[in-house]
Amino acid sequence: MNFRHILAGRGTLTLLALVLAAAGALRLGHGIGSAMALQASEDTHASAEPLQCPEPPAALAQALRERDAALSARELALQDRLAALALADTALTRRLEELEAAETSLRSTLAIADGAAEKDLQRLTAVYEAMKPAEAAAIFETMAQEFAAGFLGRMRPDAAAAILAGMKPETAYSVSVLIAGRNALAPRE
Repeated sequence: MNFRHILAGRGTLTLLALVLAAAGALRLGHGIGSAMALQASEDTHASAEPLQCPEPPAALAQALRERDAALSARELALQDRLAALALADTALTRRLEELEAAETSLRSTLAIADGAAEKDLQRLTAVYEAMKPAEAAAIFETMAQEFAAGFLGRMRPDAAAAILAGMKPETAYSVSVLIAGRNALAPRE
């Protein structure tokens, strides 16, 4: 026997088995479709009738009413709380806006005051520079050393030197140390 003949014989048997299986499936499918249609018609008839539920026990009905009332009360309380929170939020927002406006106004006022103070210091420094060094030195001797150092640090170097030369050596030294150490702790980078 040839190998081709064996395969050809098996192919015919396989084809015949497939045809028989398909015919069986068709017959089975036809019966399932009828059964499903019958079940669907029974379901529509059954659902058309209203269901009769037994009355719940009185205690259960009372408990459900009480629970419903409690839930309604909680819902009202939550709504009241949400309304109060919304009012508080509105008030806080308005207050923050007022504070921001006040801060802006305060900054403006401080800038004006700082500018005026700076002008006053510049003017007074110019007065001390214009004075005779001996007279200015006498005034600086009576000042607090930190205050005197602040003015001398703002002056032109030649005017500051003339005033320092007219001061007592101990006072001039102390004021010089304060001027030199003013920026000692400033960052270098």
